Amino acid sequence: MTAENALVGGRYRLDQPIGRGRAGIIWQAYDTRLHRTVAAKRLYVPSSPDPVRTESAITAALQQAHDSSRLTHASAITPREVLRDGSHAWAIMEYVPSRRMTEFLAEHGRLTPEQAASLGAQVAAALAAAHSVGLVHRAVEPGNVLLADDGGVKVTDVGIVGAGPDRAYAAPETRGGPATAASDVFSLGATLYTAVEGEPPFGTDGGGEARASTQPGALSDLFTQLLAVDPSVRPAMSDVATALTAISEGLPAPVLSPAPRAATAIPPKPVPMPMPMPAQQTAGMPTLAPTMSSVPVQQLSLDQPTQRVHPVPPPRTAPAVDGPPPDQGAPIRTDRSSLIRAWSFVVVAVLVAAGVGILFAELFLL
Repeated sequence: MTAENALVGGRYRLDQPIGRGRAGIIWQAYDTRLHRTVAAKRLYVPSSPDPVRTESAITAALQQAHDSSRLTHASAITPREVLRDGSHAWAIMEYVPSRRMTEFLAEHGRLTPEQAASLGAQVAAALAAAHSVGLVHRAVEPGNVLLADDGGVKVTDVGIVGAGPDRAYAAPETRGGPATAASDVFSLGATLYTAVEGEPPFGTDGGGEARASTQPGALSDLFTQLLAVDPSVRPAMSDVATALTAISEGLPAPVLSPAPRAATAIPPKPVPMPMPMPAQQTAGMPTLAPTMSSVPVQQLSLDQPTQRVHPVPPPRTAPAVDGPPPDQGAPIRTDRSSLIRAWSFVVVAVLVAAGVGILFAELFLL
């Protein structure tokens, strides 16, 4: 049993519990190494008499908390570390003096449409950033929205399933399938609707008839789009953030189109780079000729023709002529001095050949 002053991971001292959410119990803790206050959440792990299932649940909770570290946004709680201490999984996060939206609404009552839009714009911006890195929150609800003492808004538990979402805010398609980015859009709409109307749009269990909003104000059309039963007609979260920002500033909300399918897809995992094979594995393997793509640029020059129409004749024993012969592709010089020099070589060659012929004739006569 976790108690005050206990040391988690040999580093984080638990000072006092500050909340309990569907994802676990939150403590205000102290980092004894970096000397700063942090929030330490003992992640929810379903109990099971089967030790294999328990171990699998702990691993899944740690993985979800680790994946959430991909999100970096001013309106999202920043994870610091994920660790295991004994049979418990822990997520260490930044500490933000705040209270949950549920507590604020219980104390102060409903928000005006403009106030809800201002709060929702910050939440939507954080969720859009999460979607851009392949994260789905899965449990957008008032209990996971923190209203900071300095006036800011923070989203917590991004991608952490915990005990599951509150059904009053869960999208209808999640009852029989996985949550998607469109599911987060619905849940945000249900959260803002509750802030303005005082009750969830489909009742506390999420399965009732849609309630008619009484004071949506400028959020009326947006509520209709966010709370659409068909997820394919809901807008993208980035567009929702833009519309909420406009409403909070007293501007007309832009007309939103359904999100393209690509906007709700999870980006594929990067393909790992191939590692070089060890020397002992490459020994004895045939060496392949380099392809065009493997030849360095500086080796791809006109000095390496890939095809010739006429084969190059073998070298002759005749005296070499200054410059390459015409059949080797050498450029022909057309200036006068070059022509004179070429004819001189021809004349000399003819005279030499004639002299050799006369010499052989005299030898045969003898």
